[in-house]
Amino acid sequence: MTTKTSSIKINTSKNFEIIDITSKINELIDIEEGIVSIFSRHSTSAIVVNENEKGLLSDLEFMLNEIVTDKFSYEHDRIDNNARSHLKSFLLSSSETLPVKNAKLDLGTWQSVFFIELDGPRHSRTVTLTMVGE
Repeated sequence: MTTKTSSIKINTSKNFEIIDITSKINELIDIEEGIVSIFSRHSTSAIVVNENEKGLLSDLEFMLNEIVTDKFSYEHDRIDNNARSHLKSFLLSSSETLPVKNAKLDLGTWQSVFFIELDGPRHSRTVTLTMVGE
């Protein structure tokens, strides 16, 4: 059993941005079989798996904005005015653990891995990959 690590640097250009990182992850996988943990090192971003369909991705942004609205005064905004970004992150996830087969992510037909920026634009966001396998 081997453990290897790698990372991806991501620059974002919008306040809310969904970036497909599937191919970047596949380029960095350094095991034949096992699992890879994909972890965003930021509390105002997320890692999710879903379908890369424009309407669906737009619907995700709409849904998050409806759930975490700007109708309220949030306590955290007194610190750095990004409470909505943190709250949206609570609803998503900072990581995913996925199977690896033949040195690639073993995803379903329509699945992709996304980095979601919730508080951009930002420079040098870091996603850490930890691979365990053979």
